[in-house]
Amino acid sequence: MNIDSHAFPQMQHGGTSSGRRPEKKSGTALTTSIALPPHAAPPLAAGAEAAQAELRELKERYLRLAANFDNFRKRTAQEAEVRAAARKEAFILELLPVLDRLDRALASNGIVTREQLHLEVKMVSSQLLHLLSRHDIRPDDCLGQPFDPPRHEAIGTRRDATQPAHVVLEVARRGWMRGPDVLRPAKVIVNELIHTQPNNLSDSTPPGHDQTTTAQENKYLQPPDTVPGNAV
Repeated sequence: MNIDSHAFPQMQHGGTSSGRRPEKKSGTALTTSIALPPHAAPPLAAGAEAAQAELRELKERYLRLAANFDNFRKRTAQEAEVRAAARKEAFILELLPVLDRLDRALASNGIVTREQLHLEVKMVSSQLLHLLSRHDIRPDDCLGQPFDPPRHEAIGTRRDATQPAHVVLEVARRGWMRGPDVLRPAKVIVNELIHTQPNNLSDSTPPGHDQTTTAQENKYLQPPDTVPGNAV
């Protein structure tokens, strides 16, 4: 029986009735490769280039900020020096009239009386105090005030029963304040009241001395007519 090859074309090409081609039984594995366009770079290389560009930009920005900060620091230091010099110059200009008054007082030596010279010196002192007060500097008037270690430096003590204990009796060198802060502590004499000696014997006994021994010694120091067994 003749079989028409046109009715069964798959059998003519060695195929199966299901239309699937027979699998190749070979030991060589099939490899699949995807070809990239010639103008496209690999993804990792593109990311590395972007990171390098960002790093260069950040480095340039850091260098600009560092240079700007250094210029700002130098400019601030120069401005502070200029302000300090201006304040010193202004203070000196305020001090010159006081020196002028002193020069006039010294030039009148032998012409003015002692009272007039004392008055001139007092006016100079008042002018100096007024100048310092404009700069928030004032003397510490601590005479008769309680002793304060941060403000006062005790150089001695004295006893004055008419004054409270631990008050300033004398100011050897005046102290100065700048606002609430101590510019220079005052050297003072402090009132230290001496306590009266106690009347009881136990308190007046020297340290380490036995009180019983002291009582026996006092018994033999009594007059003979008061010692037991020696009555006349």
